[in-house]
Amino acid sequence: MAWSYLPHTREDRELMCKAIGIRSTEELFSDIPVSLRLASPLKLPPSLSEPEVARHLSELASANKSVRELVCFRGGGAYDHYIPSVASHILSRSEFYSAYTQYQPEISQGYLQALWEYQSMISELTGMEVANASMYDGGTALAEAAMMACAAGKKDKILVGGTLHPHYREVLVTYARDQAMSIIDVPPLDGIIDLDRLGWLIDETTAAIIVQSPNFLGNIENLKEIGRIAHAKGAFLIASVDPISLGVLEAPGVLGADIVVGEGQSLGLGLNFGGPYLGFFATTEKFMRKMPGRIVGQTTDNRGNRGFVLTLQAREQHIRRNKATSNICSNEALCALAAAIYMSALGKTGFREVSRQCLQKAHYTYSSLTALTGCEAAFTSGFFKEFSIKLQKSVTKVNEGLLEKGILGGIDLGGYYPELEHHMLICVTEKRTKEEIDQLAREMEALI
Repeated sequence: MAWSYLPHTREDRELMCKAIGIRSTEELFSDIPVSLRLASPLKLPPSLSEPEVARHLSELASANKSVRELVCFRGGGAYDHYIPSVASHILSRSEFYSAYTQYQPEISQGYLQALWEYQSMISELTGMEVANASMYDGGTALAEAAMMACAAGKKDKILVGGTLHPHYREVLVTYARDQAMSIIDVPPLDGIIDLDRLGWLIDETTAAIIVQSPNFLGNIENLKEIGRIAHAKGAFLIASVDPISLGVLEAPGVLGADIVVGEGQSLGLGLNFGGPYLGFFATTEKFMRKMPGRIVGQTTDNRGNRGFVLTLQAREQHIRRNKATSNICSNEALCALAAAIYMSALGKTGFREVSRQCLQKAHYTYSSLTALTGCEAAFTSGFFKEFSIKLQKSVTKVNEGLLEKGILGGIDLGGYYPELEHHMLICVTEKRTKEEIDQLAREMEALI
């Protein structure tokens, strides 16, 4: 039995068989009944050389369409933003391009400093006092926030805005099942959380209110008022936000949020066909010791030199499992590094400009589409870079027509909310040009 892809020679195999007292590798399978063994070779195509395999894989990959070929107007949590070339240049350096988790500060000062800078920028962006060194994605960051709020408030009831990203809600429900958390939905009114219903549902047993702003339908929520309602009953406000929106919108920490989480993919990470992505998590100083995940701290060594270490390590790897604040241990440092590079490269002025362009281009697109016959605004609430429209025709059919013209249309909201059949969620980032937006309007007019 000789396989060209194994490094062992025939002599190697004979020596190993002799060492364990068998004559051939077939004897290793002697306990498997003959009736269950494969009696003939697998029905596989003939073998290929390496160049032939590379060509075949390239042909398979070319069957996919990506935002490199399509004009993207789709969002819903994953966004087509421009990524400065410096990001890939730094990320590909050997000292960073690794799955290594930075436990030993003596050999990872550069990485730890980069993560400390990431935390600092996330804190400033969200208006919070502390941030951790990243989490899996926006959904798990939200679920961990709910768990932390329940532990801090010693309560188990969570009110969730009905306009929260459906995928985030699914993750939250999965976490809640084993944590004995009670998840109660607050229905929306005109595309945002119904404040009257919220005031009716909240009571002293509520640990937190979870709200996304801009929400999944694209609308901006009244975080300040929601925070007031939460705090009046001794509950916390957990805000899930689009970080790019914070270039023009007020920081949620300033508006009263106690915990701010979100998906950081738009901060220098590509769409990547769904991942890996990046969850960010920020909160107030009083919750610092209850935060999940890793936290990088700044210190000085015995010679007075500035240094960086992992601090407040309250995960199951360091303390008893039942006392751990989180089981989030996998390394998302490379994604967090990408976000740090992105924010550093843009700076405050550049970050604000990206946000401003998203805002202006989205509103231009909104005006262009809602002026068409057969297309109308779905809601009256304000929005940032995403908005919902109502069509007279099937969203699926419209998207099929747009795809034929090289345009990736919006999300079919009817797939998540049955009452929103024929509703489409459109996203416009700074990458979209006036010509592309005008083309979308022309093609939409022909299709609806």
